[in-house]
Amino acid sequence: MTHIHAGTRHTEIRHAAALRPARRQRVNTARLTPLVRHAFLGLAGLIMVFPFLWMLSGSMKSNDEIFSNPLNLLPESLQWHNFVDTFQGAPFGQYIFNSFFVALMTTLLVIINSAMFAYAITQLKFRSRTLLYVVVMGCYMLPGAVTYIPSYITLARMGLLDSHAGLILSNAASVFGVFYLRQVFLKIHPSLIEAARIDGAGELKILWAIVLPQCRPALATLFLITFITNYNSYMWPSLVITSQELNLIATGIRQYFIAEGNYGMNWSQVMAASTIAVVPLLMIFIVCQKHILSGIADNGVKE
Repeated sequence: MTHIHAGTRHTEIRHAAALRPARRQRVNTARLTPLVRHAFLGLAGLIMVFPFLWMLSGSMKSNDEIFSNPLNLLPESLQWHNFVDTFQGAPFGQYIFNSFFVALMTTLLVIINSAMFAYAITQLKFRSRTLLYVVVMGCYMLPGAVTYIPSYITLARMGLLDSHAGLILSNAASVFGVFYLRQVFLKIHPSLIEAARIDGAGELKILWAIVLPQCRPALATLFLITFITNYNSYMWPSLVITSQELNLIATGIRQYFIAEGNYGMNWSQVMAASTIAVVPLLMIFIVCQKHILSGIADNGVKE
């Protein structure tokens, strides 16, 4: 019996000794994985932020310095007058205000329309709602340029050409917004909707008081995407708007630096104007990022 116990003990010791390197390898792998992940994310973030840093650096350089040493992010001397010259050369303040106003009004209308449509096809029961959704999503496959001619003719007949109202109304519906909010509304627990209906709440009250508060992160994400898209829009506003005082920032930069023959000569002012145009977008992102990163809140119902 003593020999049997001794043999068993020796076997256990050999097994434990054999498992130690494997455990050390797992511990080292567990420590190395976060480092690799953070290194990859850091590199990806650097690649994405580098164009903005290069643009900000170029806005404070002279033209000669931009071409002589383009990869140097630290200017030899800060050329703050580039921003002053840019504002004096064109009404970029007015352009930014126009873009901000049009993008904000368009985004609010998109959220309202998308929320009501998505609520109808997810929470209301009526015939052909699936067919209606399929038709709407089919429109998502159409290139945006295909709609320019019919939209332009419609705005002309309504007398809304060369106006911000025409831009806002023509972009007030978003197929992406409907698709995105539909996916979010499907996650709302049906018992919340049924309880509100039993209490006598109408459909609009259920939407605004119950459904939308559960989807604040999704609404913030949709707000940010729609706002950036309309703020940076160039092709469609350049077709609708013809008055200089109504130009959006993208169209204003193009007309000032290309139509007046300055493109390719004043790159420092090009960088300065682009930097100024990005500032409102950064402010909007800072406001929305808290809601975007928080995730969809718990609706208080256990499955």
